[in-house]
Formats: sequence, structure tokens, C-alpha cells
Amino acid sequence: MNFVNMIIETLGDLYSTSGFAGLTISHVIMIGISLILMYLAIKKEYEPLLLLPISFGMLLTNLPLAGMMAGPANGEVGGILYYLYQGVKLGIFPPLIFLGVGAMTDFGPLIANPRSILLGAAAQLGIFVAFLGALLLKHIVPAIHFTGAEASSIGIIGGADGPTAIYLTSRLAPHLLGPIAVAAYSYMALVPIIQPPIMRALTTPEERKVKMEQLRPVSQNEKILFPIIVTILVSLLLPSAAPLVGMLMFGNLLRESGVVGKLVDTASNALMYIITIFLGTTVGATASAENFLNPKTLGILALGLVAFSFGTAGGVLLGKVMHKASGGKVNPLIGAAGVSAVPMAARVVQKVGKEENPTNFLLMHAMGPNVAGVIGSAVAAGVLLSIFG
Repeated sequence: MNFVNMIIETLGDLYSTSGFAGLTISHVIMIGISLILMYLAIKKEYEPLLLLPISFGMLLTNLPLAGMMAGPANGEVGGILYYLYQGVKLGIFPPLIFLGVGAMTDFGPLIANPRSILLGAAAQLGIFVAFLGALLLKHIVPAIHFTGAEASSIGIIGGADGPTAIYLTSRLAPHLLGPIAVAAYSYMALVPIIQPPIMRALTTPEERKVKMEQLRPVSQNEKILFPIIVTILVSLLLPSAAPLVGMLMFGNLLRESGVVGKLVDTASNALMYIITIFLGTTVGATASAENFLNPKTLGILALGLVAFSFGTAGGVLLGKVMHKASGGKVNPLIGAAGVSAVPMAARVVQKVGKEENPTNFLLMHAMGPNVAGVIGSAVAAGVLLSIFG
């Protein structure tokens, strides 16, 4: 009998120290959400490079007693994800991602057509619409209240730039990092679904058929001077944007200099992918049940969709203005690429334009606003950070 009691007591102790003892319905829901995101990343290939690490980080942080995100206490070391998360908290990982993006990006289409930067700026409309919407939401849904810093972090979703959203949120509203990252990357993955209806609703078939003239060749000297000039101007005008824009332009200078091929290869491949793993997993690990399962998350998801939609609309509407001003030489569809989902938004523009006119080739024209959107979202983040940081 004593032996049986000992077995029962041992099993009871084992259960009490296992994660099953701490498992709540909230944990089960979050684990379910993480599995759904994994499915979307693997089976549907929705932004898998970041959505898969984010979803697995979400799974790890919602396993009770695993302590993956636990900080050091009582002389004991913290969890591995806690230490990796310092790269997000200290603003290290997002600028390094921008370094890799810069090393992969050709700013030639933007240099060849400088007006593209206006379309990239217009597409940031969604950021400020969502920002105002977040501040005013409390008058519609009293249970959901956002501060100015939180509203800024939500608005930046409209820039369609995941690292920028993570960078700004980690500085202004780190407790919202999980839901904002999930919303940002989920909507980025849905760009081919969200954008076309808006583009068609705001343009006529005749406008969508417009064929644009071939862009002029851009010299290597122009490509080398561009990142240097942009870094100086943006950093002097808006110092808070320097970490993102500076690293983006440094990566691009490495690419265009033509003398450091190994550095370009490292920045755009090995370094980029290593940081992506660390960034995605630790950002996902901030999506604990306590931080994620609340009314604010629903508000963030709704406002994120508003931000994307208005960003697309802002770019297309300015494209229509340029269409009129140029005497019909500009296809307004390229304005939709002003959101900085590179190069997905440009590919969507190419697809919609080609559906209307099979001989149309808008990809290179759309890449100008697309890369301008990367700069624009970083500048918008700098503006918000300088006000609320």
C-alpha cells in the first residue's frame, strides 16, 4: 500500500511540475492561433520567412512553465528568447534587416523617375489615417483605448514594412509588439488579395491600359551618390529615422560600389536570414495570452486593414493626379506600389495592369514607388518616434 501511495505521490509531483498543470484555456487558444499561422506560412506560403518564426515563437511563449521569455530572477539565468529579445528591445535587429534589404535593392527605377518618391509618400496616408483612427476608436468602442504612442505603433502597420513596424513598436509600445507584428505580416502576405479590388475601384479601364515609356538608364555614379545623399539629408532633417534609413542606404552603397561583393553577399544572405530567425522568433514570443487575448488586439487587426487599404488608395489617387498632369502618360496603378511591401506590391501592379492590357509592362515603373515606400515608411516612423518617443 505504501508503494502505491508513493507511486501516486510521485505522479502527482510530476504533474504539478509539468506544463499541463499550468495550462489554461487562454494558452490553448494561443497555441491554436500559432498553429493556424504555421499552416498559413507553410501551406499557403504567406510571408513564410517571418510568419513561420513568429508563429513558432508564439507557440514557445504560450507553453506553461517553459520560461523561454522569462527574465533572470533569484540569481538564475533567464530564458533563451529573453536574451535574444534584447536585440529587438534595444533596436538592433530591425536596422540590420534594413542593411540586408538595402544590399538587395536596386534604387535605379526611383533615380530614373524621381517623381516616384511622391507616390511612395502618398502611400503613407494609411499610417496617419490608422493613427487618427486608433485615437478616435475610444469614442466608438469605449472598451478600446489607445494612447498616442500605441496609436503610432498601430498606424505604422500601413507602411507595409514589417521591420519598421517592429522597430517603432519596440520603442513606443512594446506590450503591443506581438499583435502588431502578426497584423503587419499577415496583411503584407495578403497584399495580392487586398490591393487589386481597391486599385480597380479607383481607376478606369482606360487608365489601367496606359503603357508607360521605358525608364532612362541610370549611371553607376548616380547609384553610388544616391544612398550617400539620402543618408545625409534624412539624418539631418529627421535624426530619429537615421538608424533605419542609414542602414538601408549603407547596404545599398555596399551593393552599388561594386568593390565589396563578399560583404554584399553576407548582408543580403547569411546575416539577413540569421537576424530574420532571431527577430521573428522573439517577436512572436511577445504574443503571450496576456498580451494578445484582449479587445485591443481586435482593434489592432481592424485598424491594420484600414491602414493597408488607405495606403493603397493614397498612392493610386496621387497616381491619378499624375496621370492627368502628364497628359495620360502615367498609369495610376503604379501608385499602389508605394506601400513598401517589396517587391510584392510592384508585382501586383504588373499583374493588374497586364490583365487590362496584355502588352503592358509596369513592373520597373512600379519598383520606383515601391522602394520609395521603404524610405517613406522609415521616415514616417522617424516622425512618430520624434513626437511620441
